[in-house]
Amino acid sequence: MSLYRTELRRLVKRRFTRYMTLLGLLVLLAVVVGTFLTNEKLDADAIARAERQAEQSYQEQVRWTAQEKAACEAAKAAGTADDGRYPDDCSVISPPPREAIETSWFLPSTFDFRESFAETLIPFAGILALVGFVIGASFVGAEWSTGGMMNLLLWRPPRLTVLLTKLAALLTGLLTVTLAAAVAWFAGFWLVATFRGNTEKMTAGVWQSFTLTGLRAVALVLAVTAVGFALASLGRHTAMALGGVVAVMVVGQFGLGILLDMAGVRFPEAWLLPTYAVAWMQKKVTLEDWQSCNATVFGECKPDTFDVTWQQSSVLFVVGVAVILGAALWAMRRRDIS
Repeated sequence: MSLYRTELRRLVKRRFTRYMTLLGLLVLLAVVVGTFLTNEKLDADAIARAERQAEQSYQEQVRWTAQEKAACEAAKAAGTADDGRYPDDCSVISPPPREAIETSWFLPSTFDFRESFAETLIPFAGILALVGFVIGASFVGAEWSTGGMMNLLLWRPPRLTVLLTKLAALLTGLLTVTLAAAVAWFAGFWLVATFRGNTEKMTAGVWQSFTLTGLRAVALVLAVTAVGFALASLGRHTAMALGGVVAVMVVGQFGLGILLDMAGVRFPEAWLLPTYAVAWMQKKVTLEDWQSCNATVFGECKPDTFDVTWQQSSVLFVVGVAVILGAALWAMRRRDIS
């Protein structure tokens, strides 16, 4: 009997795998439904209503500035305008120009597929990566803790072959689920845009960009799944992987972020893993150092910037996965199995 097919069947039959997959898919469905309910399609009535609200806001600004100007002139006449509340020349108190109150500020939220869909792929990748990490850790961790790994090695002595076959079955299962979920995600948000937004200006180049971003999301899910599998194999328990990721995120990320901020390090976000995950999905993240200039109302402040690109993220992730997975394989080969 093929070990690969056996492991794939075991992965599918596990109740934990089914429950975690169902939970992840339900969360994704909730995101789509929530987006549908919180957006609406713009029509002539919505635009006219927004224009009326913009006009009302402008008229309120006109009335307020007229009152302030009158109060300033009264204070000047009474000689009580030296408290710094009013300017030296009351004529500078004037309402903003009408075009400064934009109609778009008062329009209801609407889902523009071209402008907004790429942003939805970040939570998509994050949710499925978390599901893959937990499933991957449990898939091999349960075998170590229950003694199933030792029994299997009695029948299949090649240790690395066994571990890599388990990993291949795991990644195949997660790849299937992720690709199916990605197709449903595209379709779901296309329906949201059709009924609660718009699907205009969708060119071949835009579709290609979305497809590449979706493929990066799939790669991120598989990488995180492999890390969860490797950590659980290293510690021979599911808790090793879960405890490791909690330590990294709480101590290594939040703690490090606070320490770097207190130390005044420039671009502290460049040392945090979530920055590279977002850069991988968005192709680039631009960090800004506002301490490099003094912003005032009299001049424009242009902070120093630092770009984190998807190429840098890919190097970090490839090296990280290779090191962790390599350590798991080395431990599998060298340690006593008992």
